[in-house]
Amino acid sequence: MSTVSASCFLDEMLAAWTLCEREVVRFLRQRARVLAAIGTPLLFWAVLGSGLGRSFRVDNGGASDGYLRYFFPGAILMTVLFTAIFSAISLIEDRREGFMQGVLVAPVSRFAIVLGKVLGGTLVATAQGALMLALAPFCGFRPSLGGAALAVGAILLTAFAMTCVGVAFAWRIASVQGFHAVMNLVLFPMWLLSGALFPASGASGWIRSLMAIDPATYYLVLLRAGLGDSAPFDPALSAGIGIVFAGAAYLTAWRMACRTKQIPQ
Repeated sequence: MSTVSASCFLDEMLAAWTLCEREVVRFLRQRARVLAAIGTPLLFWAVLGSGLGRSFRVDNGGASDGYLRYFFPGAILMTVLFTAIFSAISLIEDRREGFMQGVLVAPVSRFAIVLGKVLGGTLVATAQGALMLALAPFCGFRPSLGGAALAVGAILLTAFAMTCVGVAFAWRIASVQGFHAVMNLVLFPMWLLSGALFPASGASGWIRSLMAIDPATYYLVLLRAGLGDSAPFDPALSAGIGIVFAGAAYLTAWRMACRTKQIPQ
């Protein structure tokens, strides 16, 4: 019995890994998507950072940082958020092309299907975030080895959670255009209120309240902590909140997949 269970588990993991590998290969073959995912945050970082650099100073534990330095973790967060969430578009494309219908009738659980799609998006978003992270020394960051590991862990956790959010929405949305519209409505406020553009200490009370309930705020806190910056929340608390949100997002994506009886065309 245990041998049968182990065999079933391995089959599920093999199916999940196959879907994950397919996501990565598909991404690497789309060069425009690779360039846009990295180029857009870099452009935002360079233009906003340079434009506001002389008029925006951030107090970082007694030291005054330039805006280019302050905004850099926010640019990394932007890379990860956008790449992770929009990787779920492949689910809609697979449905339109008939591939997903074939996957859904295969003897594989919805849990493994969701896991494969989420892991694929997570790997792609983490790789792009790590590429941005490699530029940190040019912005004045000198993270320790432990700090760099924490920053990579923050990127990985963010990528996983946001891919789950994208996959959860993609199960219920029929068109790529509709997915873009809904995700932009969710994604931009989430990123703007994360503390990527401005610190919570200088914001009005209602903005600080919104920032406190924004899960992206806590992922950015972890990232800043890894890079050695001060943060408005305790990193351990932020890690706990981030893990809980990621778990809830995955369960939501799984539930959405289980409830999808008729696939929207």
